[in-house]
Amino acid sequence: FYVYAYAFGDCLVNSLYAVYEQSAEGFAERLGPDDRISLIKFDDTVQLLQDWTKSRFQLQRALTRIVPGMFTRFNDALLLAAREQYGDSRSRRAVIVLTDGIDSGRGSTLESAARALLEAQVVVYVVSNTEISRASKLADLDLLTKTTDAAQRFNKLQIDDLRAGLRALDESEQTLEQLTTATGGRLYKPRSFEALEATYAEVAEELRHQYALYYTPQNKARDGGFRRVRVEATNPSYKTQTRIGYFAPKT
Repeated sequence: FYVYAYAFGDCLVNSLYAVYEQSAEGFAERLGPDDRISLIKFDDTVQLLQDWTKSRFQLQRALTRIVPGMFTRFNDALLLAAREQYGDSRSRRAVIVLTDGIDSGRGSTLESAARALLEAQVVVYVVSNTEISRASKLADLDLLTKTTDAAQRFNKLQIDDLRAGLRALDESEQTLEQLTTATGGRLYKPRSFEALEATYAEVAEELRHQYALYYTPQNKARDGGFRRVRVEATNPSYKTQTRIGYFAPKT
């Protein structure tokens, strides 16, 4: 069961949207025939555009209903996916998100979203456009700072805004890295829109080659507490990728 979440800002032009749509369709085509997928859009609002389906046609139709907004309610989208999209099924659970990770800050906190994801045992994969945004901002900043002192003073507000945007991207990448690591997922940072399709192909390939490990904990207390888990390979040259733990059930 995979939730596919998209952030669409008002700067998304038709040509770029076509790239996003093609990448999403390519991702779905690489999943297994029994894999189910749902689609969430988050900008000014968080909308479930398509509930669970095996139909790639239904997903394609849902993608055509996306209209860009101005904000990104990233945390709210994660919370919706964790709390409302997964029931008692023990199937593989993953959220695949396209975002820069910068939340508008008007709703849920990232901490509450991360807790909900761990409680629901959902793995988060983020395809971040931070590298793409960073390259654009750096190019604009380079042009503005190579001018005369008078021109730089005139453009000071724009220069300061670009530098603030770059700091926000740095902070966002750190947050996204922490989120994906905690849930056992991965952060992808393609350097161009053209690389999105190949990135999503890599995500789909990883989802189809995973193992599920079960064990009986020594701590039998059903107190809702957090239990940290570490998985190590006997061969030190191998690195495991698992979530950091789980919340014990409550009685």
